[in-house]
Amino acid sequence: MLEILLLRHGIAQELQPGLLDHDRALTQPGRLRSRAVVERLIAMELHCQGIFSSSLLRARQTAQIAVEAGLLLPGGQCQIEPGLAPGADARAPGADGWALVQRLRQQVCCDGLALSSRWALVGHEPDLGDLAALLIGAPAGTIPLKKAGIALLQLGPGAAQLRLLMAPRQILAG
Repeated sequence: MLEILLLRHGIAQELQPGLLDHDRALTQPGRLRSRAVVERLIAMELHCQGIFSSSLLRARQTAQIAVEAGLLLPGGQCQIEPGLAPGADARAPGADGWALVQRLRQQVCCDGLALSSRWALVGHEPDLGDLAALLIGAPAGTIPLKKAGIALLQLGPGAAQLRLLMAPRQILAG
């Protein structure tokens, strides 16, 4: 069984003159909330075999928080996946987010990794939400992720199943 944990980056700096979108960092509240969300995911035993992150600073920082907090299982790796940067058309079967999920599916199903594996994808909206919608067969725009929000999908032979969709407030209330 393959599970994909989609994690949107935390609250980041506003875009301002002289600051490229690629270089927008998490704010202090964004770091704190992201850390609290990841700690709750760990308490829910949602550890991951690997983490793939967008190359943008705010996503890389969110992924690093996840690694430092212990979301990554021993031996797992955190790596940059350029296809998770904003603007990829997640609704198209050839899109990079889609391709990454299909590579993971192939690796788990055919290479006989673990019977159960979970992988985190750290990125942006609307791309992550559109990827989730594509995987479960829903229209684009129907699965929004708040900043530091998550979606957990279980992939089987057919369409994926949406197991969790939670905003940070919901995660932290538990």
